[in-house]
Amino acid sequence: MPARYHLRFQIHADPDPARVAADAAELVRVCEQAGVDEVVLLTGAEEAFTGHLVGAEEDAWFAATALAHAALTAAGLAVSLNPWVTVGHADRGRHGTLEKLGFAPMVSPYGEVAAAQASFACPNWQQWIVAHYGRFAELGFRVLWLEDDFRYHNHAPLRWGGGFEPLMLERFAALVGREVEREELVAALTAPGPPHPWRAQLQQVWRDAQLEVARALAAEVARRSGGRSRLGLMSSGLDAASVEGRDWQALFDALAIGGHAVQRPHFTPYSDTPGRELSRQIWALELQRALRPAWATSEPEIENWPHTAWSKSDTQTWSELTAAQLAGSDALLLNVHPMNGRRAERFPRVTTLLQRSRPALDWLAERYDREQTTVGVGLPFKQDAAAHVRSTGDSLHSLGVDPGPAADLLLRYGVPVTAAPGAPVQALFGQLAWAFDDDEMSALLSGGLLLDGVAAEALTRRGFGPLLGLDAVELVEREQRDSPEIYAEEHVLIEAGEALSVNVQPALARLTPGPDTEVWTEVRTPDGLPWGAGRTAFRNRLGGRVAVLAATAPELLPYDDAGQRLIHRAVRFLEGEHPALPLITGGPMLIPHVSRCDGVTRLAVANGSADSARPVVHLPGGGPTDARAALLAPLAEPADCLGVETELPHRGWLVLEW
Repeated sequence: MPARYHLRFQIHADPDPARVAADAAELVRVCEQAGVDEVVLLTGAEEAFTGHLVGAEEDAWFAATALAHAALTAAGLAVSLNPWVTVGHADRGRHGTLEKLGFAPMVSPYGEVAAAQASFACPNWQQWIVAHYGRFAELGFRVLWLEDDFRYHNHAPLRWGGGFEPLMLERFAALVGREVEREELVAALTAPGPPHPWRAQLQQVWRDAQLEVARALAAEVARRSGGRSRLGLMSSGLDAASVEGRDWQALFDALAIGGHAVQRPHFTPYSDTPGRELSRQIWALELQRALRPAWATSEPEIENWPHTAWSKSDTQTWSELTAAQLAGSDALLLNVHPMNGRRAERFPRVTTLLQRSRPALDWLAERYDREQTTVGVGLPFKQDAAAHVRSTGDSLHSLGVDPGPAADLLLRYGVPVTAAPGAPVQALFGQLAWAFDDDEMSALLSGGLLLDGVAAEALTRRGFGPLLGLDAVELVEREQRDSPEIYAEEHVLIEAGEALSVNVQPALARLTPGPDTEVWTEVRTPDGLPWGAGRTAFRNRLGGRVAVLAATAPELLPYDDAGQRLIHRAVRFLEGEHPALPLITGGPMLIPHVSRCDGVTRLAVANGSADSARPVVHLPGGGPTDARAALLAPLAEPADCLGVETELPHRGWLVLEW
């Protein structure tokens, strides 16, 4: 099946139906030229946002949308709807919009009150959103999307977000059995040490409020669309969703109509970023796939804001489109036109971008689908992680954790990753170590496990030190006044003359290895004096293998050739007697993706460096002799090539199949 383009576009409300019809006809022509399969109509978005749509304003948008829907469907296009707000994205000066509707405003942990963003607990807002979606559902859209403002975090100008409104605190009081002031609640949520029970209880209150709305929306949309429409969820980062207590399965179950729902995973930046950021695109899609029920489809959004190649290069947009297709996505949600653009033909370069991108996307769509399984170092994650971590500050931001630091380190060093369960080697960094109970940790420690200093310290506190091969682990802050020794360099004991820097680590774990533990590197002071072990390797009594990094912020470790060799050595050690993973060298930031489907293994390698490179694939046993290779260069036709002898351009992909 070819790749599917689903194009977000806003046809504005207008008192003259002829102008609406002209805009819709122009959009049809652009869709035909660009190979678009579906249009996702925005309503009241960004510059056109005057507040939650009611009355004459809602009537005007409904009329324009109905006219556009008819024109697009007559042209053979599928049509979905993207109302711009649920609770609201940001105030942006839209003051007074909630008062006229009787909506209770969001309140931040610090007592800041929103002007244009409603509380999930507000009955008037709940009635409005159900009626609003129900009315538009009568037009028979394929999907009605819930924008990614359907969340508690990230509601500017509120710091962190909302969820601390009087109505929400009333729900919390009913659960815990007494009234709790906002200040007391926030202090308990962010207190150091073991998590206060209120953290999980507030998450339950937030979760229940969202699920109530989701169920009501699904029932109303199903009823008023006659079962023709589905609901789609636009989602944000996993770390913030965990702070909110989101239960992904329960939310998709609540949104399901006829056993179906759709997700738009967030995975790309809004504007240009270095090529190494492709690692984030790979792992973000992979982790969300693991949390999404198998019956829910995925349509990742290719974001671009404030839009066009002035915000994000065509080369980067192409590389993100291909990353989404590698993930086996069901469609590509294109956010590539300005929302105030009105006339689609004003942007011929966007049309050209989509035309030039399609050959590579269709090539990938023939080979990658939702049935594939990924292969790599495992990234264990639990959606309720934020309920277990130790607070490191006075903000809810400090509770957000995900496997990103581990995934970025591995991918950028040429090590593939997976969120599929049961990977023989797994990587667990940071405070995620608190999220797994003792039985789960014992299972992880029975295989191959890579840890950073924060995870090692947490597990040692929990009594797992002997299984790590460590007698003690102490976290030493960089600015800790009572520490007379300053960490600076990490000297490689197994490679004479090699040294790495730990000089910008905000803290370092002082590892005290046991007698049977291998020490691969040694941390030293600026004077060259020993400070502690830097990296260790150990075989434990459960039959597992553990490698530990003293670094507490792996994302701040400088990347270099020696660092890559150490990570590759750690992966091979953790694989034990059965090494199997392909590891990539040949240049900086060569980012791999490995999958299997229908008996075929596919290894795709992206070049995240601005310099071209020749990837070198290291497979135990020498690898297959009959591998087929193709080069996917940005915005070019796929071409057969000679595999590792191929020069791989910036953001290009080399794909091997066997």
